[in-house]
Amino acid sequence: MAVSHPASERPASAAADRPVYVIGAGPGGLAVAYALRARGIRAVVLEKADAVGASWRGHYDRLHLHTTRGLSALPGLKMPRRFGRWVSRDDVVRYLEKYAEHHRLEIVTGVEVFRIERSGDGEGWLLHASGGRELTGSAVVVATGFNHTPRVPDWPGREEFPGEFLHASAYRGPAPYAGRDVLVVGVGNTGAEIAVDLVEGGAARVRLAVRTAPHIVRRSTAGWAAQYTGVLVRRLPVRLVDRLARPLARLSTPDLTAQGLPRPESGLYSRVREGAIPVQDVGLIDAVRTGKVEIVAAVEGFEGERVKLSDGTAVTPDAVIAATGYTRGLTGLLAPLDVLDDRGRPRVHGPRTSPDAPTLYFTGYTNPISGMLRELAHDAERIARAVARRAV
Repeated sequence: MAVSHPASERPASAAADRPVYVIGAGPGGLAVAYALRARGIRAVVLEKADAVGASWRGHYDRLHLHTTRGLSALPGLKMPRRFGRWVSRDDVVRYLEKYAEHHRLEIVTGVEVFRIERSGDGEGWLLHASGGRELTGSAVVVATGFNHTPRVPDWPGREEFPGEFLHASAYRGPAPYAGRDVLVVGVGNTGAEIAVDLVEGGAARVRLAVRTAPHIVRRSTAGWAAQYTGVLVRRLPVRLVDRLARPLARLSTPDLTAQGLPRPESGLYSRVREGAIPVQDVGLIDAVRTGKVEIVAAVEGFEGERVKLSDGTAVTPDAVIAATGYTRGLTGLLAPLDVLDDRGRPRVHGPRTSPDAPTLYFTGYTNPISGMLRELAHDAERIARAVARRAV
């Protein structure tokens, strides 16, 4: 069994030997903990929730990985074949639970870390955590997740909107919206999939507000997963991938310009490098082409029951679901340290560290075209090797 128990039950002397502390018991944190343990390095995972995979447990019901089962496993344990090619949310959670148990990871639940700073002797890190705890580690791996804190734009008048308003992080399924008029804001993978889910679940009308038209790719074409292409082009020059992607897009996806989704002018990989992952089609193309999902302009603000759009029009939905992304939520945690860029993202990730913080690592804060879980698996091994080298 994994050593997982509330902090109130944790032995007082357990941190005395200065383990590596891993903050977050999601896929990235668990993978790093395993890779460290495999090299004989004690790793203690601190998780503020009461179980592993907390963020996965909160995702919407229909969610499946957009990456294949075979390229989504973490180091040291394959995903079971029975999960199918596109693994469901619930099976991801089952896998993470099994992963922690299989590798007997040392996980402490119910502990939230509020601040990280250098220890007094300069030889490690001091973690200020819930319950007044002060924990000292030889190194720290921050793995609190890409989707940490829901981000909602500061739209004028939103607080006075009389209809239902929620961030996509609070959406679970379409049943509460059957027979209702719903506006989904944001056309990333989450917004696109929620819009399709609402249509299939019986919403009376579904509109999707789009500021910048995304690149849309088929999740799989003739059995070839889009992720495979992402892996192949991961290291190629950006301009080359952009050029290759254009004719492929014309062959594989229809032109939806007439429906309000023109093909983007900027290149696919250029957009990825800016942080915009292509939308993998799980029904959006057909829903837009048949008018079941209506594309409208970006939201500019609210005026009573009206939602004002950037093209000067307005709509009056019963509910608004903001699929407007997340922030990393790292600023307060790392306030004493100069390791974040002006957007609050780590300047380094994986085995690379900042000169002023040589044993502080980050994993899970990039969203590569080759797949997040695959990247987490590789980062875990690289981070563990880096920590092991320093320990020699």
